[in-house]
Amino acid sequence: QVQLLESGGGLVQAGGSLRLSCAASGRIFGINAMGWYRQAPGKQRELVAVITSGGSTNYADSVKGRFTISRDNAKNTVYLQMNSLKPEDAAVYYCKALVRLDYSGSYYPSWGQGTQVTVSS
Repeated sequence: QVQLLESGGGLVQAGGSLRLSCAASGRIFGINAMGWYRQAPGKQRELVAVITSGGSTNYADSVKGRFTISRDNAKNTVYLQMNSLKPEDAAVYYCKALVRLDYSGSYYPSWGQGTQVTVSS
């Protein structure tokens, strides 16, 4: 019913930049918070950045000052601009959105399939 389609991952050198996009599609009544998570091999999944429906943001300390999350509510899309990338940023990045399908329904989490970010040194 709801799909989150991620794009923008790839291979970059340390110090480079990438911009991730995630567009929600389907019969969606509303979207609350949206965010980006990442998971590297042998590590727990961690929250990278989150943005509320009103535009408030929070970032993991490890990316603060380098990454910027934003959203376009008209397009049901969230972005993650990643600058000054470090090898430790390499991971699979997952988009998440809290969505509901109708006015009476509850918000539930919807996840993207993930996009690989590789940072070479």
